[in-house]
Amino acid sequence: MRLALDIGNSRIKWGLRQDRRWHSHGALPTAKWPGVEALLRAHREVTEVWACHVAEASVAAGIESVCAAAQIPLRWIKSSSSAGGIINHYDNPGQLGTDRWVALIGARARTTHPVIVVNAGTATTIDALSSAGEFLGGMILPGLTLMRQALHDGTAALPSEPSGCFAPFPRNTADAIVTGSIVATVGAIESLAQTLAVHESSEVHRLLSGGHAETLQPHVKMPADRVTYLVLEGLARLMEN
Repeated sequence: MRLALDIGNSRIKWGLRQDRRWHSHGALPTAKWPGVEALLRAHREVTEVWACHVAEASVAAGIESVCAAAQIPLRWIKSSSSAGGIINHYDNPGQLGTDRWVALIGARARTTHPVIVVNAGTATTIDALSSAGEFLGGMILPGLTLMRQALHDGTAALPSEPSGCFAPFPRNTADAIVTGSIVATVGAIESLAQTLAVHESSEVHRLLSGGHAETLQPHVKMPADRVTYLVLEGLARLMEN
């Protein structure tokens, strides 16, 4: 059995995989990364760990020490010029965030349509994948929480965690902040989707993952699917190739 780890800035998502299927999934806060040790103790049948990592270097060092102590091989995934059926057109392929890279591989495992791949976490990444499996480029935005925090940090009176709701015509400050962050993010998604549709002369799909995906999905044009463990799906494809 293999353990897949998607180590983000806020959360570590994990999955146990054997015989080309998932046996279980879960998540823990990145700050509580020592919980991976308990996970390995609870599943002594794990023979290998595959991971991608965008958090602090100290977290990666901690995971390495846990795997070494358990005598379990650890494989870090690095972005490259091609893998998992994807061609990477980043100017420097190795500089592409590994979470973005592996999410693109996961998206390709789900569809051969041109697709916008959104990972809406601490940051929001919005990436364009062609029907030929080419990563054409993408955007990085502050995540919804970071957008709202920036307003708080840069102004005298705006709250950092507004309790507002999305509204077509926001009529209070909390609703205005929440609506603004959602519309700004969805606008970026749809702008790149439109560009990709012209490039491909085809309808474009949207795949949403990350902690804010559920918030964004109702506002994104169809076809759009929410995938809870998209990066883990990419790791699975790499494991099995």
